Amino acid sequence: METGKAPVSEHEETSKSKAAALEVASGGGSRAASRGLAVLDLILRFVAVIATVGSAIAMGTTNQTLPFFTQFLRFKAQYDDLPTLTFFVVANSIVAAYLVLSIPLSIVHTIRSRAKYSRLVLVFFDAAMLALVTSAASAAAAIVYLAHKGNARANWFAICQQFDAFCERISGTLIGSFAAMALLVLLIVLSAAALARR
Repeated sequence: METGKAPVSEHEETSKSKAAALEVASGGGSRAASRGLAVLDLILRFVAVIATVGSAIAMGTTNQTLPFFTQFLRFKAQYDDLPTLTFFVVANSIVAAYLVLSIPLSIVHTIRSRAKYSRLVLVFFDAAMLALVTSAASAAAAIVYLAHKGNARANWFAICQQFDAFCERISGTLIGSFAAMALLVLLIVLSAAALARR
């Protein structure tokens, strides 16, 4: 009878050790997944910094001068002639500065993947920056549309027939800003996924 009980206890010990090994393996897998999300978060932040800085610099350096009849009378178009485009430059600069400041926290998440409250802070500020860059890009897109098409009812004439280089440049700056919007959405989703794994 004693010999009949021994294999049962060995079997129980074997199943317990297998269960413990599975728990350790699943814990290691979740840590690796969390670290992978943190590394992806860091990469996306770097790319978003490049997009927002590029948009702000490109818009902030946009101008075009047209000679008109004489060399003393000239027409000039600059980004700061329109407050909406000035807001676009300021908003992209603020978002770029925030993203640069958030990079050290993202590096901490790659080292300590269990951090919870700092991820919540990042989600909150990422959402605020998403709102800011969305409003700036949308307002600038409306102005770019008016520059290209004009508005006959309001007697606003399209200026892009004359200031073609200016219009091409301000249109191109929108690409980086809308890319930053998409990247911020991905950052929020990644942070939410990392928090959900806790």
